[in-house]
Amino acid sequence: MYHKKRIAIAVAALFPFVSAAQNLSGVVLNQQGNPIANARVKVEGTPFSAKTNEQGQFQLSNLPIGENELHIFAKNFAHRHQHVEIPKQGLNQYIIKLNRSPIEVIDVVASPVHLSVMESATPVNVIAGETLRQQQAATLGDSLEKLAGVHTNFHANVASTPIIRGLSGPRVMIAQNGLDVGDVSRVGPDHSVSSEVSTAQQIEVLRGPATLFYGSGAIGGVVNVVDFRVPVENTTQGEWLLEASSVNDKKLAAFNLTTGSDSVAFYADAHWREADDYKVPTAEGKIANSSEESNGFTLGSSYLLDNGYLGIAVEQFNREYGIPGHTHGEVESDAEETAENVYADLEQTRIQLLSELKLANSIFNQLNIRAASTEYEHAEIENSSVGTVFENSTQELRVELHHNPFFDWKGGLSFHYKNSDISAKGSEAFTPPSESQTFAIALMEEKHFGDVLVQLGARADQVELTANQVLLPELAVHAHSDETEEEEHDHDHDNSGYTSVYRVEQKFTPVSLSTGFVWDFTPGYNIGLSVSRSQRAPSASELMSFGPHIGTASYEIGSLFNFHQHGDETHFELNQQPVELETAKNIDFTLRKTQGDLGFVFNAFYNQVDNYYYQTATGLYAEVTHDHAEETDEHNHDHEHASELPVYLFQTDDVVLHGFEAQLAWQITDEFKTSLFSDYVRAKLKDGGDLPRTPPLRLGTQFSYQTSQLNAQLDITRYQEQDKISDYETVTSGYTLVDANIAYDLSLFNLNTALYLKINNLTDSEARVHTSFLKDLAPRPGRNFTAGIRGYF
Repeated sequence: MYHKKRIAIAVAALFPFVSAAQNLSGVVLNQQGNPIANARVKVEGTPFSAKTNEQGQFQLSNLPIGENELHIFAKNFAHRHQHVEIPKQGLNQYIIKLNRSPIEVIDVVASPVHLSVMESATPVNVIAGETLRQQQAATLGDSLEKLAGVHTNFHANVASTPIIRGLSGPRVMIAQNGLDVGDVSRVGPDHSVSSEVSTAQQIEVLRGPATLFYGSGAIGGVVNVVDFRVPVENTTQGEWLLEASSVNDKKLAAFNLTTGSDSVAFYADAHWREADDYKVPTAEGKIANSSEESNGFTLGSSYLLDNGYLGIAVEQFNREYGIPGHTHGEVESDAEETAENVYADLEQTRIQLLSELKLANSIFNQLNIRAASTEYEHAEIENSSVGTVFENSTQELRVELHHNPFFDWKGGLSFHYKNSDISAKGSEAFTPPSESQTFAIALMEEKHFGDVLVQLGARADQVELTANQVLLPELAVHAHSDETEEEEHDHDHDNSGYTSVYRVEQKFTPVSLSTGFVWDFTPGYNIGLSVSRSQRAPSASELMSFGPHIGTASYEIGSLFNFHQHGDETHFELNQQPVELETAKNIDFTLRKTQGDLGFVFNAFYNQVDNYYYQTATGLYAEVTHDHAEETDEHNHDHEHASELPVYLFQTDDVVLHGFEAQLAWQITDEFKTSLFSDYVRAKLKDGGDLPRTPPLRLGTQFSYQTSQLNAQLDITRYQEQDKISDYETVTSGYTLVDANIAYDLSLFNLNTALYLKINNLTDSEARVHTSFLKDLAPRPGRNFTAGIRGYF
């Protein structure tokens, strides 16, 4: 009693008397009674929120009279939901106390329902701040691979996309500020994601109902890169960094700045990165064509209103990176370089318009408008000759309306339009030009029933896919025997002719539904359960590919074509059967401990996908002629199948994916914390057999030590052997990666500055990524030292 009285007296001294009606003022404290700075206090179902100052104080004005629900969150603390009764005269000196949590909890932005690692019905991962800067890499997939349940399809350090619970490619949407990034990274693993991590503020990985606001195709999940390129405030602040790495002689410089005056805010950022071919632990060599150089800049501005903002940003992104896989051996040495000079030259211009407006309306309380126009192009160049040019022109608009509580239900509607015009032109264009147009409406809702939070989601799309030049080439394929390969086929096949040219027009109406709940069954613990049924229309490359894909060293044929083999004769024809939607039925269970010095999150999932589109090896090979690459007879004698590509077919089947993700964190002392994580996915055909390139079982631990100036971590991650393989795959040996980093904060030029050193693959282990198309060619980089300096102002 005395302790509570002492806190009340201290709080009373902090706040002046406030007599205005419908005001709420108070202080946010920890369990020891100390103020918490930068905590966010949000009134659910309204646009009102406030941040605490250094003394933990906050004030909210013009709140609805009666019962309100507060949502309070702060770094290193568990989120809190608290009901408060606001009288007519307002409420002052209100005390909120938060419990400690060793698992970082960051909210997903721009969502009408609660989405965080500790609160949502389905798993959510968010990385930001120092954690994001420690893990950032040149590619998006490599930057996220330390998150439980997320792997990378590692493509020799130059390209990678995330794999979520064994799903990737078109099933994982890559978004920037909630809108499609607009590149062609989901068409092939050698295609880079055109979103820069070094200037991002946070990255969100979403599954389940959360994906419904983004697109029906994201049945595997959504990776949303959040930045403030359209500024939401005019406070002068920014960040800069300089970095260098040893394994590939990488150099990186980046900055971002927000400023403004009165009602106008400005934003600018820029980055520059250059890296050589990277070293591997084997044979003292390097991976040829693994160099890259990228640069870009953004200019943005917003008009700040009393009830929100309206802003626009223009971004230019350029990247030139090697395309590994064209060597006649695994590595190159300084003495002899046998690799062809093959690289991609990428350019993207993106204009995005964002607006968030709070509404004084009896039905709706917030209007969000998100629009983007993206022009993307990359050319694949071999020995100074352009082989293929990929282009993507995307226009997208999403309008969100968040409504006032309706019988205590809170949520919103989303109206979505997207048009993508994709083309691949050139001698190695494996997919025809196509246009995809989507109209959609989505709904997300949630309601508290005592200690139970219920979340609902629904989305309906109309998708139209058209292509006017679907080509069926003349193609001769052959098999290899063990001894007499050279005598069994002719190397002079002519693939220049076409048997047919088709116009394809496909219309789909995917519908997705989800429901879930979170039950706080005892203080500091909750259980989450969600059930969803989602549908996806197949992509143009899955349906209509027919040609060599040099980046993956394969000859790809889409599911729109039937393959027939009669003895030694083979032929292809257009499939006349209706194209089926891919349908996923998923159950997700989550158990969490949200408070105290020990916290954990355990997720288990079961996902059955009907009509699952995937590539399968046929065991056959196709001859591919490079008009711009000539080789000597002696060279061809040593590499007699250098011009052949294995044939892969897209086909559909029913599959089952199930597994788990687990995280545990223990705050041993104020300075020392240890964390553990593990994830596993079993991906197999329903009738027997394994899916290709499935991530293996993974276990990891982190030891961290943090004071006011020093921050150090040691990460040890074990990847088990993957022997659950499909036909024509090989077993991948297990390996252990050890990473370490240390950062020291200091004041330099009156700026908050940190010097840091990172060591990746400390033991210089040979590590081959089972999910990579280049597993046998390009292992992970060897031991790498990275030194840098970053500052905040």
